[in-house]
Amino acid sequence: MSVSITVMTFNLHDDEPKESPNSWEKRKDLCISVITSYSPMILCTQQGVKSQLDYLQQGLSEVYLPFSNFLGINEGYTQFGISRKGAEDISDQYCAIFFDKEKVELIEGGTFWLSESPSVAGSSSWGAMKGIEPPGFSFQIVNTNMDEQSRRARRRSALLTWQHIASLPPSLPVVYCGGFNTQKESTTGRFLLGRSREHGIIGDMRDAWPNARTRKNMSLIHTYHGFKGDKQGAVEFLKLMFRALCLCWDRQTQDLHIDWILFRGRSLVPVLCEVVNDNMGGFYPSSHYPIFAEFMLPRSVRLIEASPSQDGNGAASLT
Repeated sequence: MSVSITVMTFNLHDDEPKESPNSWEKRKDLCISVITSYSPMILCTQQGVKSQLDYLQQGLSEVYLPFSNFLGINEGYTQFGISRKGAEDISDQYCAIFFDKEKVELIEGGTFWLSESPSVAGSSSWGAMKGIEPPGFSFQIVNTNMDEQSRRARRRSALLTWQHIASLPPSLPVVYCGGFNTQKESTTGRFLLGRSREHGIIGDMRDAWPNARTRKNMSLIHTYHGFKGDKQGAVEFLKLMFRALCLCWDRQTQDLHIDWILFRGRSLVPVLCEVVNDNMGGFYPSSHYPIFAEFMLPRSVRLIEASPSQDGNGAASLT
């Protein structure tokens, strides 16, 4: 029997002032609507603050079980992950992972920080997961949000995260997604995709977008749009068209996405990848387009116990 894994990466763009047209209060229900319309097995979020994550937790539960809180039922999605300042400080952004408890089970999870001291607070989450229906497959999800300003910090972050992934059993499928805040032809992207070395090490990830059998919204070569959607100024539009034409010769680099879904494992086959541009009359749920991907496991994958890790990204092993 084939098993499908669906993943969405979604930069929530932490809250803005209430008077802003893009404040969380004005877009929170649209976020719930977008997520539920795709119903991903795994939802990796970035730049969310606790109030946003709490609202998603409540809203997603109510959509799937309208009277769940009243009845004391705890089903649907749950989340894990801590803020960039650690478990004791809830004032900062989170790199939280939500997962559908009816489809996957969290075996173990943790957070490691993208710094010189990965066990010291600050922004990737990981989780070891196990499938429930049908049972018998395990995989790990890694969620990250890299530095927006420093190229050196992003390269270092990519190296730290790859070292975590490389420490896992080679047969364990891994999905690595989030906000990389750089393009795939950058030194960070080239390293993770196995096209260049970093300190003598080379990555071995693949990109779901160019490898998917079906890709939707290919014209959206940017994933960051600043709440404008595909409405660009004339000069910016011409720049995007020129860049798109220049990139068309190479399927691997024909996008300028800064939000990615990468994967490792021969058993993972990306059948669909979509830049999600759902909106309500030109009003968008975030300044970033979410990315949605579906992977098929065409043959049974035996249960693999993932080794414990003390890293600072968000990661999880699921079965």
